[in-house]
Amino acid sequence: MKKKLLAVTMAAVLALGFSTMAMAEEAPDCSGDPEVTLVYAEVNPLETTVVGQVAMHFAERVNELTSGTVTIDIQGGGVLGAEGDYCDDMIGGIGTIDMARLSVSTLTGYGVPKSALLCLPFTFTSRDHFWNFAASDLAQEFMDEPEENGLGLRGLFLGEEGFRHIFCNKEVSSLDDLQGLKIRVSTDPTMVGMINAFGAEATVIAYGELYQSLQSGVVDGAENPVGNYKANSFYEVAPYLLLDGHQLGVIELVITDMAWDKLTENQQECIKIAAKECQQYNKELSEKIEEDTLAELGDQITVVEVDKQEWIDKCADVIAEATADYADLYQAIEDLQ
Repeated sequence: MKKKLLAVTMAAVLALGFSTMAMAEEAPDCSGDPEVTLVYAEVNPLETTVVGQVAMHFAERVNELTSGTVTIDIQGGGVLGAEGDYCDDMIGGIGTIDMARLSVSTLTGYGVPKSALLCLPFTFTSRDHFWNFAASDLAQEFMDEPEENGLGLRGLFLGEEGFRHIFCNKEVSSLDDLQGLKIRVSTDPTMVGMINAFGAEATVIAYGELYQSLQSGVVDGAENPVGNYKANSFYEVAPYLLLDGHQLGVIELVITDMAWDKLTENQQECIKIAAKECQQYNKELSEKIEEDTLAELGDQITVVEVDKQEWIDKCADVIAEATADYADLYQAIEDLQ
C-alpha cells in the first residue's frame, strides 16, 4: 500500500513540476561562488507528506539555481527533534540547524503574536481563502514578524499542509463523543483552548511519542492534516477520522540570519526564487495529496463529515480572546475570502 501511495504521489510531483518550472525566474550566476551546505530540519517523513515533498523540491531547485554551490541537507522524519527543538536551536544561535519548515503555531510560542492569527480555529474557510491571503501584500507583514521581533529568523515563504482534523482510537462521530477524551495537542495555547472548548481534554505529548501514546491509550486522539495522518501511520492505531477542518496547517520556511549571511547576494537571490517556486508547488500539491490519501486509506478508516458551524460556535470565545489585540488585522485576513 505504501508503494502504491508513493507512486501516486510521485506522479503528482512530476505533473506539477512542469507548471512550477514554467514560472521560474531568471537566476543570477553563482558558478564562481563559495560552496555552502545548509541543514534543513523537517519533522515529517519526506516522500509521503506535502511538507516533505516541498522540502525535496526546494533543495533540488536551490542546487540547480545556484549552479551547485548551495546544497540543502534535509534532515527529515524528526531526526533532529521536534519543531520546538528546531526553534530553540535556531533562535538560540546553536547553529546545528540552518533552516526549518515550521508550523506557524510553533513559532507563535517564540514571540510572534500577530502570526497567531493564522493558527486560530477556522480562520481560513477554504484553501482559496488562504492562497488569496498568501498572494497578498498582507502576507509579507507576517513573514517579516520573526525578523522584526529579534528572533534572527527570516521568513522565506508561507504555505499550507492541509486542513487539520481530529482522529481517535475509539469510535467518534460528533462533538458529543469527544466529551472528556484526551486529545493530543502541541504547546500552542490556542490549540489547547480550542480542544478544551470542544469538551475534550487537551493533552500535551511530544509528536515523536504520539503513535505509541495512541496505541497504549495514554491519549484517545490527536489532530493532524490527512497527509501526515497517513505518513506517520496514525491511522493504524486511531482509525476514526472526523473531518472537522478546525485549522488549516499554515507553514513557514525560515532561515537563520547566521546562515543567510554565509551566502553571497547571488545565492540569496536564488534562495528567494526557489522559495517563491516552492510556494506555488505547495499550492498545487496539497489538495491532491489529501484527496489521494483519503482514497488510498479507503475502508481502513472510518471517515465522518461534521456540521462545521457547530464546531465554530464552540470556539467563539477562544477566537474573540485571541483576536482582541489585533481585531483590524484579523478582519483584513477574513476580508480576503
